[in-house]
Amino acid sequence: MIDSGNTAFVLISSALVAIMTPGLAFFYGGLVKSKHVLTIMMQSFIAMGLVTVLWAVGTFSLAFGSDVGGGFIGNLDHFMMQGVGMEPSTVYGTTIPFAAFFVFQMMFAIITPALITGAFTERMNFKSYLVFLTLWSVLVYAPLAHWVWGGGFLAKMGAIDFAGGTVVHISAGMAALAAVFVLGKRKNTEQLPHNVTHVALGVGLLWFGWYGFNAGSALAANGQAAMAFLNTDIAASVCMVTWLLLSWTFDKRPSMVGALTGAVAGLVAITPAAGYVEPSSALIIGICAAVFCFSAIKFRTAMGWDDALDVWGCHGVGGIVGSLLTGVFAAQSIGGYSGLIEGNTAQFMANVQATGIAIVFGFVMTAVILGALKLCMKVTVDTEAEEQGLDIALHGEEAYVFFEERSFSISPELQRAKKKMTEQATGVR
Repeated sequence: MIDSGNTAFVLISSALVAIMTPGLAFFYGGLVKSKHVLTIMMQSFIAMGLVTVLWAVGTFSLAFGSDVGGGFIGNLDHFMMQGVGMEPSTVYGTTIPFAAFFVFQMMFAIITPALITGAFTERMNFKSYLVFLTLWSVLVYAPLAHWVWGGGFLAKMGAIDFAGGTVVHISAGMAALAAVFVLGKRKNTEQLPHNVTHVALGVGLLWFGWYGFNAGSALAANGQAAMAFLNTDIAASVCMVTWLLLSWTFDKRPSMVGALTGAVAGLVAITPAAGYVEPSSALIIGICAAVFCFSAIKFRTAMGWDDALDVWGCHGVGGIVGSLLTGVFAAQSIGGYSGLIEGNTAQFMANVQATGIAIVFGFVMTAVILGALKLCMKVTVDTEAEEQGLDIALHGEEAYVFFEERSFSISPELQRAKKKMTEQATGVR
């Protein structure tokens, strides 16, 4: 039977998750050079369109259809949204319309591949990105979502992931690392944020949306959702403060970008545990996320890996920390599962195995996809386009056009209007 309160809650949560992808666009956009900002923002926004089409046509069915191949993938019962309507499912979200469940899960499918783009910023052709986005959604996201949330073999093995530690963050983080190795380095690997205010805006939107991301995964307006909301805020907050102290200690300054990155790392790490652990455990998870993700980024820098926006260090490592600690701290009284601290070794080992499988699958499949694309098309941009800026080279647009004369992007009429404005401002004729 449909519960109107649960339905409203899930729809609102879906809207909160939807705003995370524009938030990601601002977060990543502020971190890159100004001549590449539109390109990376476009990669996030176009995911909202293309992944929605894929989800409606078939990837939802692959993720949440009945088992095929012993729990490896879903069938095509819901191809072209067949059976997705106003009545509740007998399996997923049994008190909300199946359409509401469809929409909520779609928002996860949208943001996950968009997360990967931070690793290959300034490198990938837009056409190649669209092909990659399609293949990765079908071949990586849909199977992994089925394994964990669709009743697949990881779920049958006993692994738990409340809101996406394995499905979203480990998969995206390991995909990012694979992209770094397959696509190679940029010519200029210096990474100075061009607009920290955009970074702050992006993190604010992500943090705001994450409450829907985690609390909404309860699929009901109940106590578990409330605990997930509380745990999300605690982990993000303590991770941000811990990261600030770490950056202040090791880098000799209280970095704004560092603190914001810490908040995101905390949000990532609590995601698989949000509805399964006590708030005191969420605090520990936040501290661990700061230590391990901060260390991972330092390690990545020392190794010279060109993960431009540290997707692996933040999302990959954060997801690993969260998934493993979910198996440690899961509390029967919160989400119905007992972890290692309550004496359930089997739960911990199931999460260890699921974490390892997600790591290997996300990395290997992404490497295969990108390797195959390199054989079929030009995946990376040339040095000239990188130096010019991908905004102009690929899209013919600029994020910031001031009053300088640029005949290739400003019409004669606009040039005359700008000249008149300058004359009026300076009094020069």
